[in-house]
Amino acid sequence: MTTTERPVRPTAADFLARNRGGGLFTETINQRIAAHVSVAAERLGLPPTALTLTNFVLGLAAAALVILTAPAMADGRVPALLVGLVALVLWQVAYSLDCADGQLARVTGQSSPAGARLDILCDVALQISLAAAVGSVAYAYHPDGVRPWLVAGFAGTWMVNLVTSALQQGAAAASLVTSRSLIVRLLKLVRDYGAVVTVIGLVVAVVPAWTVWLMVAFTVVNGGFLLVSIAASARASLNRS
Repeated sequence: MTTTERPVRPTAADFLARNRGGGLFTETINQRIAAHVSVAAERLGLPPTALTLTNFVLGLAAAALVILTAPAMADGRVPALLVGLVALVLWQVAYSLDCADGQLARVTGQSSPAGARLDILCDVALQISLAAAVGSVAYAYHPDGVRPWLVAGFAGTWMVNLVTSALQQGAAAASLVTSRSLIVRLLKLVRDYGAVVTVIGLVVAVVPAWTVWLMVAFTVVNGGFLLVSIAASARASLNRS
């Protein structure tokens, strides 16, 4: 008499082992949540694309909520605390799903060029929506203080993280600071997307009037990182020529 062996199903540890990092906050929180989401998705037979599209919908919903309620928050008609916390939860869930789709694709062998393109395109759309949400709150609270150059600078430099993340794939992968020490990793939280959306959500919830200064801070940080990256890349290129 023979028995049919049940296939070994991947565990959360298996999915977590195939994560691609993202920073201290992302690795500690979002990638771990993503591993458990991947387990559930694999059991249900969901493709990675289902997680990508769910991430897209939730991320857009969070941004739309903030954009549409920003004037009412500034007028005191809608509690900023509620809007900010709801948006924060949606952004965190969406980002965890974004981490999960990659884990699921790699562990189950469902990676594809089309899926990778969809993931990047959804990321671009969500980054635009997030920048629009931050700008909407800043303008609602400071209609005379948000200058066009600040909006343009913030929106433009905001995409630096996405561009540099895309450049980290394949042979072009490199890091300006390779140390994994706790101090360095804590400093890198300013560019960790999981930590960044947490800060944005909390500022919108607790001190929405400070959003304009949040725009200034991110413009300086991301713009500075872009300039340093250009200088480092130029130096490396000249040294090889």
